[in-house]
Amino acid sequence: MRSRTLLLGLCGWLFAASTALPADISAVTYTRAAPNPSYSYAASPEAPPRTGGVRIKDIVSVKGVRDNQLVGYGLVIGLQGTGDSLRNSPFTEQAMQSMLDRMGVNVRSNSPRSKNVAAVIVTAELPAFVGKGSRIDVTVSSLGDAQSLMGGTLVMTPLYGADGEIYSVAQGSVAVTGFTSSGESESLTQGVPTAGRIANGALVEREVPGGFDDSVLTVELRNPDYRTAIRVVDAINRFAGGRYGRMVARERDFRSIQLTKPTKISATRFMAEIGDLTVTPDQAARVVIDERTGTVVIGQDVQISTVAVTQGNLTVRVTEMPSVSQPAPLSNGRTTVTSDTVVDATQTGGNFAFVGGSDLETVVRGLNRIGLKPTGIIAILQAIKTAGALQADLVVQ
Repeated sequence: MRSRTLLLGLCGWLFAASTALPADISAVTYTRAAPNPSYSYAASPEAPPRTGGVRIKDIVSVKGVRDNQLVGYGLVIGLQGTGDSLRNSPFTEQAMQSMLDRMGVNVRSNSPRSKNVAAVIVTAELPAFVGKGSRIDVTVSSLGDAQSLMGGTLVMTPLYGADGEIYSVAQGSVAVTGFTSSGESESLTQGVPTAGRIANGALVEREVPGGFDDSVLTVELRNPDYRTAIRVVDAINRFAGGRYGRMVARERDFRSIQLTKPTKISATRFMAEIGDLTVTPDQAARVVIDERTGTVVIGQDVQISTVAVTQGNLTVRVTEMPSVSQPAPLSNGRTTVTSDTVVDATQTGGNFAFVGGSDLETVVRGLNRIGLKPTGIIAILQAIKTAGALQADLVVQ
């Protein structure tokens, strides 16, 4: 009887405890005290929905946060007779002898004639804030007269920075996308077989000095513009007024914006919060011309004052018509080949057309009305700029 009473009491206690639990266990929240009272662990607000414009993180970069270039000299071994000819590339032979000397092999008395080795230059970019033990990609390019690096392996190569210090060491199999194939009378080459890439081929050995948790940060516009800088400052200050209770952004010039980080937030969280804000960047009126490919790019704000344009195409055709001159019978003359030249010149066009407009659509419609090829449009745009009717910067590449 006593055991039955204890069992009923235990069941009643379990039932009471189960009724005290919430229906959804995921609704339970746990609160942990911050170990550092001077640091704010409050969750960042959700980024506002993107109704237009671009994110600030896509048009600015933090000053001082950049990649660093690395370079090194090394050897690629294991080639199938497509390496450097040591007689024409003495630096390859010297590097191979030095490498073998460090390994205890003396080959200086004999001149090797192997074509399975190629001297290369190894380049890489060291990302910002990368730590020791991280891996980065490297690019391998032939320095001598090697025909192909396919199938080769890069021997351990130190990579140096601009200060002369070793920041990483590269080694691994070279991946080459191009190939070459040749016979006695013909050869076929596709891509660049003398350059390759090693994914995660370099191991970082030294970190770049510097920090990011500064109280004052500077961001720079990738496309500097006065109006864009003001819009970015206003967008950041509107957000900071409600989030931090103070203004944190101030424009320095048309390129740089100074940010004052709040005291109770890290620089990483601060940049993450303002990076999702959207602005509409402004752009200068500009026309870019590439005469080599006939490419013309016209900006949105380009305007052309009303002008009358005519363009005449002059075509000159020179035709050579060879003929044979036979001597008279029994004249002891010789047969000679003569040439008759025909020159024909034609000129088309010459009608005037009005070109002008205050927006991009009107300008393009006016240029298309003339009905010219890209080379003719390039000449007309340059003439309009000289006349002072093109209200934009003309950039010729």
